[in-house]
Amino acid sequence: MPHIKVNVKWNAKRFDNVDLDTDDTALTFKTQLFSLTGVEPDRQKILVKGGMLKDDTNLNTLNLKDGHTFMMMGTAGELPKAPEKKVVFLEDMSETQLQKAYDIPSGLQNLGNTCYLNATLQCLRAIPELQTALAKAPGSGVGSSVSSSVSGNANQKVTSGLRDLYRDLNTSADADYTPLAFVQLFRAVFPKYNERSRTEGGYLQQDAEECWTELMMVLRDQLRQPAATDASSSSDTTSVVDQYMTGEMEVTMQCDDNPEEAPTVKVEPFYKLSCHIDKDTNYLATGLESALTEKLEKRSSTLDREATYTRTARITRLPAYLVVNFVRFYWKNDVNVEAKIMRKVKFPQNLDMTEFCRTDLQAKLRPAKEAIREAEEKQAMDKANTAGETAMQVDGAETPATGKAAETTKPAESLILDPSLKSDVGCNPSGQYELCAVLTHIGRSSDSGHYIAWVRNKKTDDWFKFDDDQVSVVKEADIEKLAGGGDWHTAYICLYRAKTLPA
Repeated sequence: MPHIKVNVKWNAKRFDNVDLDTDDTALTFKTQLFSLTGVEPDRQKILVKGGMLKDDTNLNTLNLKDGHTFMMMGTAGELPKAPEKKVVFLEDMSETQLQKAYDIPSGLQNLGNTCYLNATLQCLRAIPELQTALAKAPGSGVGSSVSSSVSGNANQKVTSGLRDLYRDLNTSADADYTPLAFVQLFRAVFPKYNERSRTEGGYLQQDAEECWTELMMVLRDQLRQPAATDASSSSDTTSVVDQYMTGEMEVTMQCDDNPEEAPTVKVEPFYKLSCHIDKDTNYLATGLESALTEKLEKRSSTLDREATYTRTARITRLPAYLVVNFVRFYWKNDVNVEAKIMRKVKFPQNLDMTEFCRTDLQAKLRPAKEAIREAEEKQAMDKANTAGETAMQVDGAETPATGKAAETTKPAESLILDPSLKSDVGCNPSGQYELCAVLTHIGRSSDSGHYIAWVRNKKTDDWFKFDDDQVSVVKEADIEKLAGGGDWHTAYICLYRAKTLPA
């Protein structure tokens, strides 16, 4: 007779006529008592003949009869409290709530073909040193009147306006932000971006690379601070753009038509590197080399005529942030537009720039480069060992997946930087970079289409996709699809940052 009625006495309480199926496990019975008493099964002590009732006791062996009374001891735990805040499901959240839940930055509304500006601003937002310098910029901001804002020092107005825009953008509780004041100021200072279509009347699309360059020149002029390289010359100032975003290269001009002509050598600054694209360009490195070594025509003083020269550039200083521009647009006379080169050019997540440097700089970069390589190899090995041990533990084994004890990695020796690199604040002392932002274009010409910013999330391996006011999270694999070769978003500007040196 498996179904019987039993009684349970617990403290000063008594529960009569409790249903008991003796074919069930004792744990099932304890769970049933938990619903009556609030005493969790593992805290219940139920007296039976021969001792305490165990979870795996066969109830049929106890020869229980109707009316049997159990004695139970145990303390009820605290009942779970109702949540202080009502649970909100993802499908019920507003865009602002989703943004806060996922820690997604605010987007920027498009105010009439301003995607080129929005994408540029989101990419530059990935440079903390630039943000810090902007926060200290003087000036009263944009103000309510654009005409009064551009009077006086226009560059200072743009800088303080950009400072205020980033401040409001970083503190905004909304999923999108309307940059109306800054856009009006930007168009007033740079009339080119205020041009309208003669037929439709709306604002014309503009080139994001030109916009990027305009802003960099303004910030280079305005964001100056005491030089950090020489304490004795505290009166000197340097721009944060020069310090963290400007490199130097040695340029040699050799006359091909007259090898006897002495080559000219000079050092020039650069704010971005170009990636030339032709029928043989499949990778970023190939395009960079093509831009650094090229043929050109110019007048020769020794031949007194136009001659062919080879221009060779080798980098003598690498900045902490390296801007690479894919030269995708060219003037097409038959249709009078800047047409786009659609060719696929792959760009790496990790970029080694040492091969493009002058030999003496390569030697200086080598210690830091090797230290980063060793640290990354150790990190990859530790990750693989951890994954292997986890897999083996699931199977009940105690050894790593390799079948032998994990080998210990010898710690890297103390990193000794070259003094010239150590004192050069804002340089890249290793030549090793990681991709942190990409500005893309979709369309067939520079005066049409659409621009988007893709920025690496500092806290995870994911990326943020800034499509004006629409911001979403994408995976690293989505960034690899931006190499071009079709009508999808194509990389136009890549922003790389120097890898962190191992401690």
